Amino acid sequence: MGSQEEERSLLEDGLLQNESSNQYTGDGSVDFHGKPVLKRNTGNWRACPFILGTEGCERLAYYGIATNLVTYLTTKLHEGNASAARNVTTWQGTCYLTPLIGAVIADSYWGRYWTIAAFSTIYLIGMCTLTLSASVPAFKPAECVGSECPSATPAQYGVFFLGLYLIALGTGGIKPCVSSFGADQFDDTDTRERVKKGSFFNWFYFSINIGALISSSFLVWIQDNAGWGLGFGIPALFMGIAIASFFSGTPLYRFQKPGGSPVTRMWQVLVASIHKRNMVVPKESNLLYETQDKISAIEGSRKLEHTDELKCLDKAAVLSDAEIKSGDFSNPWRLCTVTQVEEFKILIRMFPIWATGIVFSAVYAQMSTLFVEQGMMMDTSIGSFTIPPASLSSFDVISVIFWVPIYDRVIVPIARKFTGKERGFSELQRMGIGLFISVLCMSAAALVEINRLQLARELGLVDEDVAVPISILWQIPQYFLLGAAEVFTFIGQLEFFYDQSPDAMRSLCSALSLLTTALGNYLSSLILTIVTYLTTQGGSTGWIPDNLNEGHLDYFFWLLAGLSFINLLFYAVCAKKYKQKKAS
Repeated sequence: MGSQEEERSLLEDGLLQNESSNQYTGDGSVDFHGKPVLKRNTGNWRACPFILGTEGCERLAYYGIATNLVTYLTTKLHEGNASAARNVTTWQGTCYLTPLIGAVIADSYWGRYWTIAAFSTIYLIGMCTLTLSASVPAFKPAECVGSECPSATPAQYGVFFLGLYLIALGTGGIKPCVSSFGADQFDDTDTRERVKKGSFFNWFYFSINIGALISSSFLVWIQDNAGWGLGFGIPALFMGIAIASFFSGTPLYRFQKPGGSPVTRMWQVLVASIHKRNMVVPKESNLLYETQDKISAIEGSRKLEHTDELKCLDKAAVLSDAEIKSGDFSNPWRLCTVTQVEEFKILIRMFPIWATGIVFSAVYAQMSTLFVEQGMMMDTSIGSFTIPPASLSSFDVISVIFWVPIYDRVIVPIARKFTGKERGFSELQRMGIGLFISVLCMSAAALVEINRLQLARELGLVDEDVAVPISILWQIPQYFLLGAAEVFTFIGQLEFFYDQSPDAMRSLCSALSLLTTALGNYLSSLILTIVTYLTTQGGSTGWIPDNLNEGHLDYFFWLLAGLSFINLLFYAVCAKKYKQKKAS
């Protein structure tokens, strides 16, 4: 009888302990004061409206500047077309490179919250400076008189570009951190919250495109018709709203502690493995060095299980006789933990998957370049209304806004029944579907161009640099397919680089995923340069001459479709071989 009561008592104690432990998150997150965080009071969807609001307003502010920037440079600062285009692309490229700076600071020292807060302030200062440069008469050149347009003075250029590059620096702390900070609000160790995290990334990308849609329509009209002071001032106002939204959610947020410099930790693994290159890796992985504590030696990170590939790096975790004898394991340049070694392995395993995103970004870059040039050579009129060719990019945004809720509410539940996966598709499957759709997108663009060129030949317009009477609305399918590809690939990338990255490197991995956009633009330029050089040999007009009616833009689109297909095959091989991260 006593034994039964004793068993019942022990069982009740165990249940109480489990209940108590389930009240707190299991992923190491803390509250604003650094204490263990209660699930019921923080994070989850209750914290996300503030983060989604921040991202939507910030993207509205960014695209409110970026979408029409070339027009301001040519019409107000009186720059030439080539100079203005160069300044815009240089600035946009910088906006996708600075996230590497913000990511290292967030992961190493400040954490994501304070990095977002600090860089958002820099961003707002840049927006206000830009607004002043377009509003104060002394900060902008005089208006043109006839054909005479006075150039901007060095001081006027200085104020304008100071504001512009403060914005570029500000984006560096926001882009790699906001999506990761939002995902931090869902406990990785809780099955129900982990499912919600996948949904968060869908709505995060949705908020980006809502901001982009408002900017590309309403704000562009304001800038062209009501003035640039107001056109830049409204984005500055929304950036202020973004900051207010972010700080408003502070009591509800969950925070991950920064784990020290990830770059330093990678160098330590390399140096230690080279130093111990002659040592033999034991067959039993439990003989490799790891801390005895339940938590990792890296702040804000769970322990990672040992994997068998890249054994040469395991030498960094081999204990030497001298270290065993002295009991001194404190020099990270000579001895690293298994978790630290596995961090480096994860980055190496992710690299091939990351590289395939560059080709996809090269396809995406066509939306603002060759798709627009193709549209300029088509009939842009609908009755008495004329459609600006660049405005068709709105169909890409509309496609994303359409597909996100369809994917989240319809496709995922259906896919879940067949795959058994909590998010319907794995991140790798989702990205692969997007890469396949990108092949269809470029094929659709090629088919439209084939029909356009055929009509040009039938009407005798090949030698004339004029639009062919085929409606620009035929371009809608390629924009719509590109939007669908975004929903699968870009959002899949957000999920993949968050879930598979080491806990203390999530901002850095998000920055690396953003880097594919910049590299994709560079790859597109390189392919275009090579194609132009090869196809204009011997005096030929080439595939992409000034008069597209004489060229073969369809060949270029087929080339990109072919490269995308090869990229898809390479991706399929890499995805099949990829080994998922295993955290304790």
